[in-house]
Amino acid sequence: MLIKRKSIEKEESSRPARKKPRFSAVTLSEHDGVRYLHFGTEWIQGAMRLRKPDWLELEYAQQMMAWMLFMEAPAHIAQLGLGAAALTKFCYRNFPEAHITAIELNPSVIDVCRSMFKLPTNDDRLTVLEMDALDFVEDSANHGLLDVLQIDLYDATARGPMLDTAEFYQSCSACLKPEGIATVNLFGDHPSYAKNLKAMCFAFDSVICLPEVHQGNVIAIAFNTEPELDFTDLHERAAVIKDVTKLPTRSWVNGIKSWVE
Repeated sequence: MLIKRKSIEKEESSRPARKKPRFSAVTLSEHDGVRYLHFGTEWIQGAMRLRKPDWLELEYAQQMMAWMLFMEAPAHIAQLGLGAAALTKFCYRNFPEAHITAIELNPSVIDVCRSMFKLPTNDDRLTVLEMDALDFVEDSANHGLLDVLQIDLYDATARGPMLDTAEFYQSCSACLKPEGIATVNLFGDHPSYAKNLKAMCFAFDSVICLPEVHQGNVIAIAFNTEPELDFTDLHERAAVIKDVTKLPTRSWVNGIKSWVE
């Protein structure tokens, strides 16, 4: 069934003073025509097919676009966590009327994305900001501005999101317009999954999770306003998106239906 907002007791947050971040080394690998981004470990933080630099190579990244089933013409799309810039580039190329904002704390990731992953330079539609994702979502100047927020925040160990509190997700919700949608990359086989899902259900009107892919990735779709799910319409919308983008959108609709049932 569709998970709706749950009333949970809000824990008092007493955030300690932040220390200057220490970043893991940014490393690369290549295999069968695909370039991968790592943070000094074997965990993959992003990927780009060299002959198709704007394609979403990883299935979880494809699922991060599942908001397209519910929104056709977003004006402002943002990513928290740049990774290999796959989502940023895909949105920049496929939504020419939208402004794209990407937030990345590690300056080396931004540099590598521009030099090795074909990330365009900033222009009147693209803004890549070197800053903390928490600072971005907590800034009231960013509240109510976004149609879509894509959240993919992992460190070198890649076993759970770096930001996962109810307060964080409330700030993410605040950045979205009333009909805004967030997609979040979670790990379904890790204790962080239940914690993040509980926090999202507190912050958003409704949450849907797609089936697990890769080695545990689960994409959650979080809605500021609960959507009306007409699966005939969703399948028709999925067919249109697939024709334009070649993304496996039918599987998204089937995953949503499975979750609801």
